[in-house]
Amino acid sequence: MAKKYGQKIRILHVLDILKRQSDEFHPVTAEFIREALLRVGIEAERKAVYSDISALLEYGYDIVKSVHPRGWFLGEREFEAPEIYILADAVRTAGFISASKTRELVGKLDSFVSVYQRAERENRVYFSAEAKCANEQIFYSIDKISAAAAAGRKIEFDYASRVLSPERRIEKRVKHMKVSPYALVWNDDHYYMIANYEKYDNLMHVRVDRMLGVEMTGEPARHFSEVSEYRDFFDTSDYTQKLFGMHGGKVEDIELCCSRDIIEQAADRFGEGIFIKNVTDSTFSFSVKAAVSEAFVTWIINYGEKIRVISPPPLAEMVKKRAEEVLKLYGGE
Repeated sequence: MAKKYGQKIRILHVLDILKRQSDEFHPVTAEFIREALLRVGIEAERKAVYSDISALLEYGYDIVKSVHPRGWFLGEREFEAPEIYILADAVRTAGFISASKTRELVGKLDSFVSVYQRAERENRVYFSAEAKCANEQIFYSIDKISAAAAAGRKIEFDYASRVLSPERRIEKRVKHMKVSPYALVWNDDHYYMIANYEKYDNLMHVRVDRMLGVEMTGEPARHFSEVSEYRDFFDTSDYTQKLFGMHGGKVEDIELCCSRDIIEQAADRFGEGIFIKNVTDSTFSFSVKAAVSEAFVTWIINYGEKIRVISPPPLAEMVKKRAEEVLKLYGGE
């Protein structure tokens, strides 16, 4: 008697049907599974379907038997539906991911939920292709940067930045660079590489979406201890916490006096572990280590009279100068 097609892989198809076609509100019956198997050319009796489900249960899959409505559905999954919704929405709204890569990644995430859960999510979030990065190389760049950082090797690439031409057109200017990479950071909706440019003795931040043709070289990277405060390992979390918008600057002990109604914003930016002191009915002050930069000044100015710099004096002077420049722009003296 001829052997029927697909019997050895039938159980994999049954699992796939449960993953894609079932959930708590849409259980599938043995007959539904049998008909779905027939559509891919696999014949199976109901008894065989029961046997496959029993084997999957024995292996550890959370297959729940439902009474109203009747059937089975896959309970616990690799990712729960809300987790997939969050991940897919993050991908769709991330500007550094190209439109085509966004569709590809969301499609892969969709495979972890049922078709019904997928349809529910797809009515919730949209993305504009115009707001997406056009660099299709970014994922390959991330992979090569990570590999080079782990191997302690330099990378080289072309860096494209925007300039305004004499003809009033926005054009790209390309510069070839060779750097020692240390870490990758996602900040302000962009991926940045933290590295050392071989011509200077400091750290620089490079937007990965502007990097083209990234290649690892055979040259050993410069050790980060030569250009940063870190010795045994590059503490990415500590480093980025002191920055504003990936703008560098000298790390200083900073004291700010703030209105009590912006405690939420202060905690969001510096963390709940900030050292708070000198609390009054209307204000509080706190100390923090942060890089003094124009981006930090912008953050302070954003809150107007609600934040006053106590120290260091150079930062207070930078804020005062910025305020005077803005006032002058609008006709003030």
